[in-house]
Amino acid sequence: MEYIKTEIEGVWVIEPKVFGDHRGYFFEAWKQKEFDEHIGHHVEFIQDNESKSSFGVLRGLHYQKGEWSQAKLVRVIKGKVIDVAVDIRKSSPTFGKHVAVELSEDNKRQLFIPRGFAHGFLVLSDEAVFTYKVDNVYAPQHEASIRWNDETIGIHWPIDPSQVVTSEKDLKAASLADAEVFE
Repeated sequence: MEYIKTEIEGVWVIEPKVFGDHRGYFFEAWKQKEFDEHIGHHVEFIQDNESKSSFGVLRGLHYQKGEWSQAKLVRVIKGKVIDVAVDIRKSSPTFGKHVAVELSEDNKRQLFIPRGFAHGFLVLSDEAVFTYKVDNVYAPQHEASIRWNDETIGIHWPIDPSQVVTSEKDLKAASLADAEVFE
């Protein structure tokens, strides 16, 4: 696997070595030892999650607060998305900045998002199956959201905003200025 640093410290794009022939393909999606060596510390993933969404669905920008924060390793099994990680660590030199990466069944890329980030994705294909490993349990009483279209973050979502489909909860999300962030 190739580990590619992004412009935000701690966020990594991971490209697997894919072995394909007339039968299909094979690749190693994750190896603990190799992952820890490249990331620079041990991350113990404890749960795998999966979602299925249709074109225009935008999930995010989500995070869990305090000790319930989560690191995530995300990828797309079917379809294509734009995946976004927003640095919400107030003491970080990249606070409020974001990384946006296309993840798809074709490029098989993964994105590692450490704790202290809000995360979201937008489905660009007719349908997408999205999977992610997390290093902490889901704690609904500690979850929070930041508006997907917050102008201070300035994410370029590559479809017309009128085509975006979000949850009621995401429509009520806070702005970055009003959000509870990490120190």
